[in-house]
Amino acid sequence: MLVSLAAASATTLADGDSLWHVPGLEEFFPEPFLFEGTPFEINRLIMVRLIAVVLLAIVFGLYARRARLVPGRSQSAVEMLMEFARKQIGFEILGEEKADRYMPLLATIFFGTLFMNLTGVIPGLQIAATSVIGMPLVYALVAYVGFIAAGIKEQGLGHFFKSQLMPPGVPKILYLLMVPIEFLSTFIIRPATLTIRLLANMIAGHLILVLCFVGTNFLYLGMSGLPGIALGSVTLLAGIAFVAFELFVGALQAYIFALLTSIYISLSIEEH
Repeated sequence: MLVSLAAASATTLADGDSLWHVPGLEEFFPEPFLFEGTPFEINRLIMVRLIAVVLLAIVFGLYARRARLVPGRSQSAVEMLMEFARKQIGFEILGEEKADRYMPLLATIFFGTLFMNLTGVIPGLQIAATSVIGMPLVYALVAYVGFIAAGIKEQGLGHFFKSQLMPPGVPKILYLLMVPIEFLSTFIIRPATLTIRLLANMIAGHLILVLCFVGTNFLYLGMSGLPGIALGSVTLLAGIAFVAFELFVGALQAYIFALLTSIYISLSIEEH
């Protein structure tokens, strides 16, 4: 992983000197290698997303087919994650009576985001599938449609929008000010913040990892003697530490995304 990432991110001059290359946003817009010029063109990032979807389908397909009354290790691991999502995301926010009704949506968002996030630390993939705005936006729109549909189903169309836009107890004259503010807050800012939060964390994590490993490559190969080896070892250890940290951040962001979706559903189905 370290060698391929560093080699892909540094340029070598003809005289053997290494040219320092600071990673930039071009990392997230690779050239297509299949179906170029068509609506179905595939670049490295699209390929990573497809691999994440296939892995997710394989994991849960095998779980569904091989589930046993007495679970093995792999079944126990999947069930532990599912139980975590059910209790910590569903029960804690929506309560036991209502949580199961929305768990298919919440579990899809949690596990889908989790698998997409963790591709950033998988050797050979090395970029989070959620580090370009398309995927975070898709998940945010799914959450957006989900909490609106839940609110309309629970309260009815008119009552739902009234409860979201016209808080009770406010003098009627202030509704001229409150309705636009509540509309902006509920129906514009919510999906925007979901998208930006996930996107920013995944971009930052990828750039830090690339910077560490490019630094390692530059210091090992571009500097001679003990100083290069010593400093390169520091950046190498920092990169390894950030890999572990990115595992944590990827899981945390998936949890936060699903948790906020659950909170938004709770706010939409309860009358204010």
